Amino acid sequence: MNLIHKIEKWGDSHHPRFLDIVRIALGIFLLLKGLGFMENTANLKYIIENQPDVTLPSGVLVALVYYVTFVHMVGGTLIALGILTRFSAIMQIPVVFGAVFFINILQSPFNTDLLSSVAALIFLVVFAVIGSGKLSLENYLESCND
Repeated sequence: MNLIHKIEKWGDSHHPRFLDIVRIALGIFLLLKGLGFMENTANLKYIIENQPDVTLPSGVLVALVYYVTFVHMVGGTLIALGILTRFSAIMQIPVVFGAVFFINILQSPFNTDLLSSVAALIFLVVFAVIGSGKLSLENYLESCND
């Protein structure tokens, strides 16, 4: 049994029920962030462009804006539903890591975006390890196959 299977097995057996509610809330939060970025892509583009020492070609910048928006919307939905949770969390981690360390940390250390980004990053790492839990579409589909 390789390391990934061991982590999955450990995560499935050590999953408190209250974390299901946290997972659903995190998924909804990420989905809403993605919808907010979709509504105003110019703002997200402006935030990324105006980072010190960051010079991205126009095409890369546009691709990054749409990648962040897509990952938040689709990944947030999948996390909230509890399907492909580990994969979705792993796809979100680089985006939220970038938000914490390259965007929000340069602002005031007491801003709410930094606090919410740090909390989201912590929970994404947790759900990448422990998975979706009992209250999930993944668990429901698994029980139907038994």
